[in-house]
Amino acid sequence: MTQAAFRTHEVFNQSPPFEDVDLFTLDRPLVEAVAANGGRAATDELSEFGRHWGSAAMAARGRLANENPPKLRLFDARGVRRDEVEFHPAYHELMAHSAHAGIHNSTWTAEGKPAGGAAEVVRAAKFYMASQVETGHLCPITMTRASVAALAAEPAVLAKAMPVIATRSYDPSFVPWWSKRGMTLGMGMTEKQGGTDVRANQTRAERDGDAYRITGHKWFMSAPMCDAFLVLAQAEGGLTCFFMPRFKPDRSANEIHFQRLKDKLGNRSNASSEVEFTGAYAERVGEEGKGIRTIIQMVQLTRQDCAIASVGLMRSGLAHALHHARHRSVFQKHLADQPLMQAVLSDMALHVEASVALVMRLCRAFDEAPVDAKAAAWMRLLTPAVKYWTCKSAPGFIYEAMECLGGNGYVEEGILARHYREAPVNAIWEGSGNVMCLDVLRALGREAEAATAVLEELVADTNGLPGAAEAVAFLAKTFRRPDGERVARQAVETLAQLAAAAALNRTAPEQAALFAATRLGGAHGRMYGTAELSFDDSRRLLERALP
Repeated sequence: MTQAAFRTHEVFNQSPPFEDVDLFTLDRPLVEAVAANGGRAATDELSEFGRHWGSAAMAARGRLANENPPKLRLFDARGVRRDEVEFHPAYHELMAHSAHAGIHNSTWTAEGKPAGGAAEVVRAAKFYMASQVETGHLCPITMTRASVAALAAEPAVLAKAMPVIATRSYDPSFVPWWSKRGMTLGMGMTEKQGGTDVRANQTRAERDGDAYRITGHKWFMSAPMCDAFLVLAQAEGGLTCFFMPRFKPDRSANEIHFQRLKDKLGNRSNASSEVEFTGAYAERVGEEGKGIRTIIQMVQLTRQDCAIASVGLMRSGLAHALHHARHRSVFQKHLADQPLMQAVLSDMALHVEASVALVMRLCRAFDEAPVDAKAAAWMRLLTPAVKYWTCKSAPGFIYEAMECLGGNGYVEEGILARHYREAPVNAIWEGSGNVMCLDVLRALGREAEAATAVLEELVADTNGLPGAAEAVAFLAKTFRRPDGERVARQAVETLAQLAAAAALNRTAPEQAALFAATRLGGAHGRMYGTAELSFDDSRRLLERALP
């Protein structure tokens, strides 16, 4: 009897996996932006990081962490309350690799002071590369890093916690933070009735000796297995920030009771929870009634990371699309050589190149802000604008990248479907688009002179670029309008694009002229591929994006 043959075809004309690559060296716009913003000395360190995170092993960890989301274990087999969240080993491995690279603490000294130099730029390059592999685990990483800024308002608390935060060890054990090799911190601000309006929070804080007891709830508390959280609650003096550990000083579990984990669109590897506090132990951070002022120091840094991660996701989408197009043949030609596909990919590459230049310029402002008032003003005005533009851009950009891969981009075996589900959270988390626009208007109103100086710098840095003068005139007119809030989105988008052109002009003037001509001047359609770029311009952009 003849054995039936089931092999009906051979696999060909498919792109090989985009892995075992150096995510740093292959990204020429990133290399140039890091160097232009003070990080040239870290080239070897970043290339080593890029090779490690670009490996097939790290890609597999990212996939496994998302295919096996965390589980809430409220009780043990005997009915004892546990309030623990269990993660797949791949999640813990990702956390350990990020901690080892210092993504959670390298911008601080061991005492909790800004590290200076180009620490923000170098750390941002790592965060950007890690986000291309797995973004969910970066939530506790970014909150741990950012929490130091808020803890600075209470030196006694910072002095206790910083020695554990400052290690490059990841310790997932569920024990009191002061007995661990390393710790992570989370955040709890949002309540059911308030959302963005945290002044509507109803969670109460009552004095208990030198500490407080917190009673209430949080509708979203990120990364519930962190060792401590910064939470907002109403104390006698008003809304106040508190340091709430998972364990009380007597080593017993704190009264932090999780209700359920959020079933989210994306961010699947990371746990987000609903929680109730029933007299939870906490220590005050900053003065009573100054909770927003205290927590905003943390939020400024997490907003920065939202922007960096969004650009990282777009970079990954571009790299996978371009890699696929160079290997896939259609109508006897590689996709990358088809005029329409070239137009799409080069337009996308131009957008990513400008975005990379912009976020690295923003990070340089964070590096310089502690000692430079002008840099501090640049940071305050542009952080919400950069977050608005980059985070709003990412979902549509990744959709376009998915389409470049056709059906292969839409299935869960590939990374782009996960990126697509991941991208929206950055625009929502730490302030939606409207909140970012209001923050820009607030910065202009409160620090008009400093903001004017920043705009003058952008004018100088974009001098001669197509459409720049018109963009500046539009901003000047719009920001003076009595009904400026109604048109703030267009103004903030223009401000971000002007800043991107200025940043790119310092690293790649030819590309800056193209970006300005297609975004600030002339007519540019809403879809990628509508910018009129010459064949040479397209070729140069794609070679820079992925050699």
